[in-house]
Amino acid sequence: MDYSPSGKETDDITKPLLQRVNGDKVEKAPVCCSSRYGLALLASYGFFVAYTLRVNLSVAMVDMVSAKESANAGSSHCPRPGPELTEREHKGSLYDWDSEMQGWILGSFFYGYILMQIPGGYLARKHGAKWLLGLGILCTAIFTLVTPLAAELGAGYLIAVRVLEGVGEGVTFPAMHSMWASWAPPLERSRLLTISYTGAQLGTVVALPLSGYLCYYLDWTYVFYVFGVVGVLWFILWTALVSDTPDTHKRISEMERLYIARSLTEEVSPSMDAIPWSSIFSSLPLWAIIVAHFSYNWTFYTLLTLLPTYMNTVLGFSIQQNGLLSALPYLGSWVLALLGGQLADYLREACLFSTVAVRKAFTIIGMVGPAVFLVAAAHTGCDYTAAVGFLTISSGLGGFSSSGFNINHLDIAPSYAGILLGITNTFATIPGMVGPVIARAMTPHNTIEEWQTVFYISAAINVFGAAFYTLFGKGVVQPWAASKLPSHRNSELNDIVAVVVSCQ
Repeated sequence: MDYSPSGKETDDITKPLLQRVNGDKVEKAPVCCSSRYGLALLASYGFFVAYTLRVNLSVAMVDMVSAKESANAGSSHCPRPGPELTEREHKGSLYDWDSEMQGWILGSFFYGYILMQIPGGYLARKHGAKWLLGLGILCTAIFTLVTPLAAELGAGYLIAVRVLEGVGEGVTFPAMHSMWASWAPPLERSRLLTISYTGAQLGTVVALPLSGYLCYYLDWTYVFYVFGVVGVLWFILWTALVSDTPDTHKRISEMERLYIARSLTEEVSPSMDAIPWSSIFSSLPLWAIIVAHFSYNWTFYTLLTLLPTYMNTVLGFSIQQNGLLSALPYLGSWVLALLGGQLADYLREACLFSTVAVRKAFTIIGMVGPAVFLVAAAHTGCDYTAAVGFLTISSGLGGFSSSGFNINHLDIAPSYAGILLGITNTFATIPGMVGPVIARAMTPHNTIEEWQTVFYISAAINVFGAAFYTLFGKGVVQPWAASKLPSHRNSELNDIVAVVVSCQ
């Protein structure tokens, strides 16, 4: 518990209450073959699917537009690296969408995505996260399968389909956060959440190069068919193996169920039906997460949707090279996010650092570091190795933010984690809607100078978000989110606080 008997917020508590006052120690359940880590792996597969469905259009777009629309009109176009590739027969349909229309198509996903953020958190809390998340990704997979037909009918139909895909994926993160509120012991939050959410980076790593090869050897329509089928297969596994809570899981051991339940006793209060909306929206720690999330996503979504275009039109990489090189930054992000989750929980469990110190440190590294290397990438000119290297380091360092602001919702209000993530992700989706449109509007000729401006803006927004979170972020359960304890437990609370403070 994060509050003193007087009701005032105490210093950040770094170790959850696994020691009961009656001397009965809660035994930690093994990691191997556990249901909670099984959930993390299936969730990782789910977010892998979600991001393959989200980013595949970024690569396919390069092969969907006619040569006259994708050609670089500026004087700063870099010579194509490596030997000239043999001309291939273009099998897929071509469309004469200009750069502005491409920006609207790439950004349309987020118009549907933003609609379901807060409703997603609310519905997951009221009706359970399993089916909400599962059906969300299934619907996205189905709409991905009909994407080639929509493109053939016209840009308006394609935009509509992408909006509907966004609606399906809009519930995923809030639902998963809501599920982890019931599944993740506090000392394992960073590990479990980074395992599950880094499926998104892994999906990007696989989708970008595989999309490039599918475009080259087959045609761009197979990009949507292949990933759509993968999404349907995930849904079958998810419905068969996952439960909303440990209590409803059929295969969980009694030892693990008790370990999770007792470690969350003082934090989660599922029976709290009244949602304190006014307190939530007036919470400065929540606004710190909102600003950080918005700022981080500005850079993330700009690169996610436009990096293949930059690789092709500025650096001159072919469709084959494009996907693989565009994936390298997200491979770095995936690796460092996983390592960061292990490190963050180690620092907290060993009582070396408070939760808020860990969250802020990882946020600074994960936002200021990428800003520095993004600016460096803007000054590499046609040095292909340096450009790809700096972009990879930039996105890689961003992986540390997964153990920073990105899971801070569970620290400040575990009972409302899904709703809070829905709120922050609503604001954080705005960059996905406007970022690609603004970036494409600023790069009509695809010159290095135009793209430098895009990188500068992204870096400045990142630094601002990190500074705001550092000033106002918190690591303790906020008063409006705290469980109300019966009066007869006040003496027990005193003993618990005394035990925990001794850890610091």
